[in-house]
Amino acid sequence: MLKACRVDDVEPGDTLQLICDDRPPIALYNVDGTFYATDDICSHGDASLADGLLEGCAIECPFHAGTFDVRTGEALTRPCVDKINAYPVKIEGDHVYVLLHETAPA
Repeated sequence: MLKACRVDDVEPGDTLQLICDDRPPIALYNVDGTFYATDDICSHGDASLADGLLEGCAIECPFHAGTFDVRTGEALTRPCVDKINAYPVKIEGDHVYVLLHETAPA
């Protein structure tokens, strides 16, 4: 379990890149007060999704404008076709945790 940040560190509609020591970065999203997490690197190109535009539950890759569903990691629009990993998020007190060794429900 990765202690990501405090709940108030990420405003609704914002994203945060989480740098991990032993794995590639994770992108954390706040969608109207509900937190989601996925792999940060786009499956289509070497771009940080945390730098993308979050609209509802869709994150747009900043390089080629393909989108992913932050809840499931499913590719929504081309040129992105390959799914990225999505991870469950847990709130304990005022902290956000990402459960890296589990997968988010589909």
